[in-house]
Amino acid sequence: MKNISVLGSTGSIGTQTLDVARKHNVKVSAITANRNIKLLEEQAREFKPSLVCVGDKSLYAELKTALADTDIEVSCGEEGILKAASLDECDLVVNSIVGIAGLLPTLTAIDACKDVALANKESLVTGGALVMKAVKEKGVKLLPVDSEHSAIFQCMQGCKASEVKKIILTCSGGPFFNYTPEMLQNVTKAQALKHPNWDMGAKITIDSATLMNKGAELIEAVWLFDKSPDDIEIVVHRESVIHSLIELEDNAVLAQLGTPDMHIPIQYAITYPDRKPSSSGRLSLTDYANLSFYKPDYETFRALTACKKAAGLGGLYPCAVNCANEQAVALFLEDKIKFSQIGEIVESALSYKDYSGEYTLNDVLNTDKEIREYVKKIALRV
Repeated sequence: MKNISVLGSTGSIGTQTLDVARKHNVKVSAITANRNIKLLEEQAREFKPSLVCVGDKSLYAELKTALADTDIEVSCGEEGILKAASLDECDLVVNSIVGIAGLLPTLTAIDACKDVALANKESLVTGGALVMKAVKEKGVKLLPVDSEHSAIFQCMQGCKASEVKKIILTCSGGPFFNYTPEMLQNVTKAQALKHPNWDMGAKITIDSATLMNKGAELIEAVWLFDKSPDDIEIVVHRESVIHSLIELEDNAVLAQLGTPDMHIPIQYAITYPDRKPSSSGRLSLTDYANLSFYKPDYETFRALTACKKAAGLGGLYPCAVNCANEQAVALFLEDKIKFSQIGEIVESALSYKDYSGEYTLNDVLNTDKEIREYVKKIALRV
């Protein structure tokens, strides 16, 4: 069994990762969190990692005092997170940090020759070329944790990659399925934060409501499975039972099904290539009267459209739409813009400047800064 570091251990994916570690006696080398030091301390006392890190430096002294009676090393800030991502004793890094902040830890883990269980899709959305080049050079595994990409990965275990003709990403449709653009004008934050099937953090829940999350997953799938955007189809599947599918050369379609629960994809990334008993509930198809499928509404959900365009343009265009979305969602959660403005802002980032061509890590970080400033300036007049 692997020895793991969990980046973002107090979030939804992080806590479920520790559920898996608890069930299968997985050794946890390091845990990190941004601000929730109460839960971080509880996790540290249970799993006894060698390193604990809080991202917010202002909370370092409090966490250090709380764990003073242990021999656990306490760190803080980006330096501590990168140390957690590259510990000698760690075999696998589970990266569940939210947003572009997860890119550097992903690259650091790969550079340290660690396999990565990736729940931070922004690593590939913002810096996919850099991440995949590093994976190839270091010969490590990049294992998907998102339920959709894990489903595709699981389906592909029984065939050759060259036999896969199309990837079909399923999408719940979020809380605003069948809404018109006019209806989106008046939705509230409370409505946007109420996902019909999944219990997630605020950022990803809003992304699911705008369908930005599905657009980012399309970009992620391009990199993970070496496919063009045209080889990837998005289908709205309200019940979230079929997590995704692949279509083969002979038109056979393979699907991975399960309850709307993240324990299976998280556990498979940790135990791969082995299967182990899971705490996820069993799927009973007879509990569902019907399984439904619809085409996504690209006209209404403009963030999804922007991601699809960005995937085709390549370069730093995916990074630009991601960073615009991160800033727009932050403004929405602060009640500074309307929900409907998020998609408009994300789409506008495509025309900010020419982002085509090859790029470096510095280019990614500079794009993040300039797009965030751009969004702040235009937000009140979109």
